[in-house]
Amino acid sequence: MSKLSQSRRDFLVKSGIIGGGLMISFRIPAAGRMGKMTAPAGTPYFAPNAFLRIDPDNSINMVLTHVEMGQGIWTTLPMLMAEELDADWKDIKVTHSPAGNPWNHTIFGIQITGGSSSTWSEFDRYREAGATARMMLVQAASAKMGVPVDSCSTSNGYVLSGDKKISYGEIAPEAALLPKPEKVTLRPSSQWKYIGKGVKRLDAPAKVNGTALFGMDIRDEDLLTAMVVHAPVVGGKVKSFDDSKALMVPGVKQVVKIPTGVAVLATNYWAAKQGQKALSVQWIDGAGVALHTPTQTAKYKKLAATDGLPAAKKGNAVAGLAKAKRVIEAEYTFPYLAHAAMEPLNCTVKITGDACEIWTGTQLPGIDQQAAAKVLGFKPEQVKVNTVFLGGGFGRRATMQSDFVTEAVNIAKASGKYIKMVWSREDDLKAGYYRPFMIHKLKAGVDAKGFPVAWRHNIAGQSIMMGTPFEGGMKGGIDEASVEGVHNSPYIKELPDHFVGLHNTKEVVPVLWYRSVGHTHTGYVMETIIDELATAAKMDPVEYRRELLRHEPRHLAALNLVAEKSGWGKAAAEGRFRGVAVHEAFGSYVAQVVEISLVGNLPKIHKVWCAVDCGLAVNPDGVRAQMESGIIFGLAMALYGEISFDKGRVQQNNFYDYKILRMHESPEIEVFIADSNEKMGGAGECAVPQAAPALANAMFAATGKRIYQLPIIKTIPDKV
Repeated sequence: MSKLSQSRRDFLVKSGIIGGGLMISFRIPAAGRMGKMTAPAGTPYFAPNAFLRIDPDNSINMVLTHVEMGQGIWTTLPMLMAEELDADWKDIKVTHSPAGNPWNHTIFGIQITGGSSSTWSEFDRYREAGATARMMLVQAASAKMGVPVDSCSTSNGYVLSGDKKISYGEIAPEAALLPKPEKVTLRPSSQWKYIGKGVKRLDAPAKVNGTALFGMDIRDEDLLTAMVVHAPVVGGKVKSFDDSKALMVPGVKQVVKIPTGVAVLATNYWAAKQGQKALSVQWIDGAGVALHTPTQTAKYKKLAATDGLPAAKKGNAVAGLAKAKRVIEAEYTFPYLAHAAMEPLNCTVKITGDACEIWTGTQLPGIDQQAAAKVLGFKPEQVKVNTVFLGGGFGRRATMQSDFVTEAVNIAKASGKYIKMVWSREDDLKAGYYRPFMIHKLKAGVDAKGFPVAWRHNIAGQSIMMGTPFEGGMKGGIDEASVEGVHNSPYIKELPDHFVGLHNTKEVVPVLWYRSVGHTHTGYVMETIIDELATAAKMDPVEYRRELLRHEPRHLAALNLVAEKSGWGKAAAEGRFRGVAVHEAFGSYVAQVVEISLVGNLPKIHKVWCAVDCGLAVNPDGVRAQMESGIIFGLAMALYGEISFDKGRVQQNNFYDYKILRMHESPEIEVFIADSNEKMGGAGECAVPQAAPALANAMFAATGKRIYQLPIIKTIPDKV
């Protein structure tokens, strides 16, 4: 592949072989072990399952177990290793790991980037790798310089002793021959120079100058672009097709049928796109043709009016509601949502004899490797997966079915060609996976002061976990992704009488995790109904929450911080209105205040204040960026996000009718990171759930009307 960057493509092949460098492998969870962690005699590295290589030129090469998709992990994980290695930041080089068990997640046991887990799950492993290498380098340097080990120290890639100084690169071959220490001592936080500090993003220069390699960037002389005509009705199958007109398009070379549709192969994207349009396909629609959003809504509302499988239960919710001073009821509707990442789905596949090589941006390289091997009848080790930068993921590039990767492999197999499959934006919106359609119905019973004493809450929607290997972890039929944020809500978990039920519905629509997963709807429900209860109690929304969260110190700290920084309680400027929300997701606690004015009936969002307690912020700049990103993502979802169906056909096409937040609509954002010694949480998703309810609560402050259905653009049409 002539146009691929050789430093990325061949990094792992060359690692530890060229230049006689030092290679360090380190603790791998049991689920990911592949034999003993020792190298054959005479080799200058420890094991093929390596995460760190030091070359004679003093470059520090780090292999990432998690993929970079904009979240900044290309910088944050190297910070951990560089801290203990005592490396110079300018010497750090990074590459993605290949597919394989040695790079499995320390908790999940598979190779995955997701669940806002990349930093906290690797916090010990990457630091231990750096500390191990540093100890061995010091030992090797002391022998080479002829000085005692305890006289040596390290600084920015050098071992020092008195007036003697030697670089890591110089002693890498000698260090490679030493036994690894059984135990390492990690530096105390008082000595950290990278962790918790600001550093320059390692991926920024390449992304600015255009040298960063994304899947869409792959070019080669004999590479054909493939586009697929998918069924217009969800779940449809090919009956027959006529490719005569498609083959008349200049540049179109071949048309092949695959399990998911019919693929057009051409010399370039434009030709493939025109061939896709010209192709005539007859379809068998199947059961999906009956799918109609209004009908589905009515069905789900009927379900949610009854008790589902118990996700949380204490006392007697029905009796508790009967004794309550007042009962407030609410029903919420949430549409399907598309991930709509900026980079369209794509995958390049080359099959040569009994080997296959893949280039793609994926959150599940190991799963994709196995799926490709199954399609081809290969062993996994016959498939090499090269993970490139992802132009956004949000869960879409993490399907357990490996849908777009196996589609590309099927095209290469059927055609016998070297291909790059590309989905258009329309393909992505109309034939993709979605955040499930969900309905919530609840009754909240309050006492004479207006505080909750009983709660009955039912949810109806498709399960993300059912039909995947994760279904085995569902207890009592409960998909945690459907109820997270409600069944364990601090507002209701200690109530003497409460019930949270779940109806797992079945549809032909493929569903998938989405940025912040179930919290996208449960956070909205809880933070808008609590606001409604505060109004009914004639209390300030922040004060009301403070009372309910008095035994939840991290929730309360985030709420108090955002209230302080936003000046909550002080009069807003004329024509400005504010809303608040606080919610925990993925182990991090985030509170937001949104300030708006009205233009017609729709909000103009002026400013968002955000306070986050994620425990130790390893990379504060990265945390701020993720808060800003999550807020924009959540606001776009609240205002515009909707995938709807009519006779089984998705009604949205592109960004003109599946809108995202534009630059002129984006508010000023201030982020405040709590100084916290609490357990580390994630940062990639935790700021999404609060944005929508804080906005809706601001809308109530402005209009006196509650919003029970998203998106807002559909609930409150613009009359300007």
